[in-house]
Amino acid sequence: MTKANIVGKQIRVIRKEKKLTQEQLTARCNLEGFDISRGTLAKIESGVRQVIDIEIVLISKALSVDISILFE
Repeated sequence: MTKANIVGKQIRVIRKEKKLTQEQLTARCNLEGFDISRGTLAKIESGVRQVIDIEIVLISKALSVDISILFE
């Protein structure tokens, strides 16, 4: 079984569905207490950088989605 960063791909899909730029999502993340740059978000979305559990929680809040959606 190949390991993959499915969360990053889902973050990108949901962000685009909500018509948010990376800058807008990082601003929302910052409001939730996750200090993240646009560059870091780009790395997460492309699978270069993995995310830890609390970051997933904060990103789901910033996207206003249930956390389970990020694992689909």
